[in-house]
Amino acid sequence: MTISVRCVLRHHFRHFNARTLVDAADAWAAHADDGGKMMVTLAGAMSTAELGISLAEMIRRDKVHAITTTGANLEEDVFNLVAQEHYVRVPDPRSLTAEQEAELRDKGLNRVADTCIPEEEAMRKVERPLLELWQRAERDGRRHFPHEYLYELLLSGALAGSYQVDPRHSWLLAAAEKRLPIFVPGWEDSTLGNVFVASVMRKELETWSPIRGGAEYMAALADWYRETSSSAKVGFFQIGGGIAGDFPICVVPMLRLDLEEEVPYWSYFCQISDSTPSFGSYSGAPPNEKITWHKVDVDTPRFVIESDATIVAPLVFSYVLDCWGVSQKKN
Repeated sequence: MTISVRCVLRHHFRHFNARTLVDAADAWAAHADDGGKMMVTLAGAMSTAELGISLAEMIRRDKVHAITTTGANLEEDVFNLVAQEHYVRVPDPRSLTAEQEAELRDKGLNRVADTCIPEEEAMRKVERPLLELWQRAERDGRRHFPHEYLYELLLSGALAGSYQVDPRHSWLLAAAEKRLPIFVPGWEDSTLGNVFVASVMRKELETWSPIRGGAEYMAALADWYRETSSSAKVGFFQIGGGIAGDFPICVVPMLRLDLEEEVPYWSYFCQISDSTPSFGSYSGAPPNEKITWHKVDVDTPRFVIESDATIVAPLVFSYVLDCWGVSQKKN
């Protein structure tokens, strides 16, 4: 007998953060059943944690309708796709000495928690064909967002022969195939963002023009929110904190207060967080505080799951997909 994720979590996750997880997942399922759309935001190192295994299926099944991500998560999904066999896992990273860290560095291994990303096999493999796309766009007088170049690279099939994981586990490939709206604030704070700057400084590119920037991303996000919220409620599922969450949630107060437009508030809010409100971090701000900033309203379902996103997010995704499957069978 097959037992669903939904049944397991409802039976065992009864209190504290576990219960909040179930409540948030139930509210997402209800939001989706009502025709609602969902923005997912990715902070931290979710791609290197291989969140794509569950997130890609959410995208394919139309449970996620837009993503805001850091530049690191954008590129690290591709790095994992083409170089996973060369990744090195460190079993006990907290015990590493400074000398051992230097040994990893000198081997071209960039450590993210317990996982090391290989410089040559991952970063340089993606950098070379990407530079060609930037150069071609510059010659043609075209400008695109950073994620659009990665979409073009993946959809061209140029990297397909180099895949080292099941491509169904790549959330960016799933997003490219769906032409999912993606917003990447602060892309410069990423390996490929640094590569772009270095390419201009080395004169491999003549200008900065091939890349559209963060302010343009906000304008594109405003257009997406206007259009989407005109016919559906729009929810916000935030994984971690930082710019990936701060940037997109501000589109509502920008539209309402700065442009004086009557757009709806975000209709659902959930954050997976380990930040503490008393430290004064924005990432630790409780959802109620967002009411004062014109981001959510009094009746917006609001949740904070104080736990590890690498554990919680796949469970929530699986729960939502499980509920979706049940509702589809009933229909």
